[in-house]
Amino acid sequence: MMIFETVKKFQEWRNTLPKDQTLGFVPTMGALHSGHESLLRFSAHDNDVTVLSIFVNPTQFNNPDDLKNYPNTFEQDLAMAKKLGVDAIFAPKDMNELYPDQYRFKINESEFSKELCGAHRPGHFDGVLTVVMKLFQIVQPTRAYFGEKDHQQLTLIQDMVSSFFLPVQVIPCPTIRETSGLALSSRNLRLTPEEIQVAPKLYQTITEIKDRDRAIKTLKDYGFKIDYLEDRNHRRYVAAALGKVRLIDNVEL
Repeated sequence: MMIFETVKKFQEWRNTLPKDQTLGFVPTMGALHSGHESLLRFSAHDNDVTVLSIFVNPTQFNNPDDLKNYPNTFEQDLAMAKKLGVDAIFAPKDMNELYPDQYRFKINESEFSKELCGAHRPGHFDGVLTVVMKLFQIVQPTRAYFGEKDHQQLTLIQDMVSSFFLPVQVIPCPTIRETSGLALSSRNLRLTPEEIQVAPKLYQTITEIKDRDRAIKTLKDYGFKIDYLEDRNHRRYVAAALGKVRLIDNVEL
C-alpha cells in the first residue's frame, strides 16, 4: 500500500497505472468506521485499483471548534485500509497541497446547497464541492463512492459531476447503522456515554413518527436541539445537536 502526502508524488504514481485499469475512489476526512469500510469494500469489488484519501478539509467547517476537535485516528485508518486491500492513500498534511490558491477559487452551487445543512452552515457546501472537485482532478477516478447518510452532499456531488461533464461515476452506498439504528459517523466518537444512549432516538423518531411537527416535539423532549426536520423529494432530512455534537440523518419516505 502506497501513501502519498503531495499532489506531485500521487500524480506520478497515478500516471504509471495502465489506461485500461478502473480506479475506485473513496474520499474521507479520516476517523474511519464501518461505514467507510463498506465504501472501500464496494470499490475493491468493482475496480482494479482502490484509492482512499484522508484530508480534514478546513474550508467546509463553518465552526472552528468543529475543525479543532475533529478526531484523528490516522494509524487505525491505515490499518483498516491495509486490511481491505487499498492500493494507495492520498493523505496531504498541508492545506497548501490542495489550496495553493488559498481558496481563491471555489465551487458555488446556488440552490440546494443553501437549504437544509447549507442554511445552518454557511459556506459548508462550497468547501465540500471545491475539495471534491480538486480530488477528482488529482485522482481521476473511474468511480467514486459516497454514503447516503450525507444525502444532501451526495446529491450535490452527483449534480456537480453532471453539470461539469466530469468523467466519473458517483456510486451511492447505503447508510451503515449501529444495531440501535444510529447512523455511523466520525462525530459519534465525541458523544458522551449518556448521549450515546439517547442518540438512536433520532433515527427511531424520524422513521416511526410520520407527522413532522410531532416528530420535532418528540426529539426536543429527548433533549435534541433541532436545526431542521424537513420532508422533501420523498425523503426526510434531519439535523439535530445532542450536547456539543451535531448529528444528521435521512430516510426514504
